[in-house]
Amino acid sequence: MQLTRTQTARAHSRRSLTDVQIQVLFIAPTIILLVLWNIFPLFYSLYLSFTEFSVIKPDVPPAWIGLQNYNKLLSDPRIWQYFTLTGRYVVTTVALQAIVGFGLALFLRERFKGSGLITTLILIPIMMSPVVIGLFWKLIYNPAFGIFNYLIGYSVPNSGPDWLGEASRALWAIIIVDVWMWSPFVMLLCLSGLKAIPDYLYEAAAIDRASPWFQFWRITLPQVAPLLLIAILFRTIEAFKTFDLVMGLTGGGPGDSTELIAVHLYRAAFTRFTTGESSALAYIILVIVIAVSNLYVRSLNRIRGES
Repeated sequence: MQLTRTQTARAHSRRSLTDVQIQVLFIAPTIILLVLWNIFPLFYSLYLSFTEFSVIKPDVPPAWIGLQNYNKLLSDPRIWQYFTLTGRYVVTTVALQAIVGFGLALFLRERFKGSGLITTLILIPIMMSPVVIGLFWKLIYNPAFGIFNYLIGYSVPNSGPDWLGEASRALWAIIIVDVWMWSPFVMLLCLSGLKAIPDYLYEAAAIDRASPWFQFWRITLPQVAPLLLIAILFRTIEAFKTFDLVMGLTGGGPGDSTELIAVHLYRAAFTRFTTGESSALAYIILVIVIAVSNLYVRSLNRIRGES
């Protein structure tokens, strides 16, 4: 009898967990992983950015040098050259992706025979790995047997330019691939915005004999603008971090004509192994990306308030 009471008490104790304790049991593993994988590396790399340290010299502890890494980077003209190159790349690719993606969304807004198949084919590039796409386009750009020169009008492909071998064309070659790869993402967001516009707005405009341009400027564009800005925000952040596509196509060359800031950061961290300096560069990039994102978010909030 006594044994039965003890077993009953133990069973009751196992079932006596409160809702809060159950929530903590479920959330604790996620919190621990978040701290180990995200928060600790974030603060440790911030600490390393104020030190002189190389990861290939584990016997030499990090030496505190204050802001010297930041001063060295911000006074280096090559860093500003890479930032300028990255800025040109980001502005050009994001602008072209917004135009092409929005145009494709307008084209596919109305359903027609084969529109589903065309939409699926357009979305294929964003499902592929950037490294695979880089190798794929490297063959297309090949001046000896690639078809790109043939498509732009050179009847004999090897008589055309070497897009990846010439410094003046290599960045444009990467921009073309990036626009081909990510315009479908912009199209997808814009298409969802276009589908959500009520038909009665266009019917009222037609009754008032509004021109197609007036309908686009006063109905279509304001309704899609919030989603378009979100797409531009995502693509701007991703374009700042472009690395794998460049490494797959040019490796940063020829020379340093396509060495974007993310590629330069990789070389500093994993080729020259200047861990402290590369950590400082990573935080400079982070601050710039946050500043640009903040400008976009303010614009988005202003547009939402006006609408």
